[in-house]
Amino acid sequence: MNFMGYVRENGKVGSRNYVAIIPSVVCANDVAMAINQHTDNTRGIYHHQGCCQLPPDLERVTDSLIGIGCHPNAGAVLIVSLGCEGTDVNRLVKEISKTGKPVEVIEIQKLGGTSKAIAAGIDAAQKLAIQISGLQREPVDISNAIMSIKCGASDATSGLASNCVIGYVADKVVDLGGTVIFGETTEFIGAEHILARRGRTPEVGEKIFEIVNRMEERSKSMGCDMRKGQPTPGNIEGGLSSIEDKSLGAIVKSGKRPIEGVLEYTDMVTNHKGLWIKDTPGREIEILTGMAITGSQCMLFSTGRGAPQGFPTMPVLKICGNPITYNHMQNDMDINAGRIILGEKSIEEVGEEAFAKYLKILSGETTKNETIKYFSAVDIYTLGPVI
Repeated sequence: MNFMGYVRENGKVGSRNYVAIIPSVVCANDVAMAINQHTDNTRGIYHHQGCCQLPPDLERVTDSLIGIGCHPNAGAVLIVSLGCEGTDVNRLVKEISKTGKPVEVIEIQKLGGTSKAIAAGIDAAQKLAIQISGLQREPVDISNAIMSIKCGASDATSGLASNCVIGYVADKVVDLGGTVIFGETTEFIGAEHILARRGRTPEVGEKIFEIVNRMEERSKSMGCDMRKGQPTPGNIEGGLSSIEDKSLGAIVKSGKRPIEGVLEYTDMVTNHKGLWIKDTPGREIEILTGMAITGSQCMLFSTGRGAPQGFPTMPVLKICGNPITYNHMQNDMDINAGRIILGEKSIEEVGEEAFAKYLKILSGETTKNETIKYFSAVDIYTLGPVI
């Protein structure tokens, strides 16, 4: 089974062919935004880190930006540097360049300020966009697919319908030799023992317990009970009574296949196959970034109450479990899994529909959030305070 993708020099396969414009620090966001607005086929990664952070977080931000720059949906990369940031721009350029894609850098301070940097950046982005514009899609086996999965703005229908659909698709992708990544460690709590039993080895099960305990300890260090933030007020209004209730529905989207291992937030997928966990928070803008870092060419996103946002370089396919929400937000939701709730379709039938849609998106069809350009919110999950 094939899809039509862009085969990169390093063997990775993209579902899109953008110039990624990556500011190395929050201070460069406005310049990157101006460049993006004046060039075609570019995507800006407007994050809020890169300065006045503890060394482990500065390394984490650098690693995260490397992952985004190496993403197979980026055919070329323009890095917008301020000149005095804490991120390691030299390493950023070096690691992304190893993929074989063209990389350019502009430095705002060295160029003489904002207006001059914007002009230089537009010229650089234009050159890169033209350079990759002639690349053509070609048939590639589905085993090259890296699919990330998430649920957000959940209600009681998520665990009964849309998460079940994603679980069906996840199993199918794994069985066809592909890779599936799921996360949201905060939403394993109360169900981590179920996931641990699915570990390929006892060590994988122990690692699942470890990341859950680590997340809980982080909350306790702030003198807080995580259960005051999970489930969210919207989850509770949607019928989810507790974090355990939410978690039991959330893990359904991982399907039934064995879990091969656990990835840290900045890990990229290299030769990983099968089903993997990535240690991430549940908040959309940080987990979407984490999943883009893996190299996921497309995300399947389950929602009940309606979560419309996406990510600049990674298409996000919205599968809605609530038929009322789907009808109310048809211009944001891609698949209506609410038909399962109404008894009109089975999980398997909607699962096959979602899988067919997934293949089309990998081959170039746009998602609804892409079409209306709802994909600018980006942030990186960091560990410590800004100092």
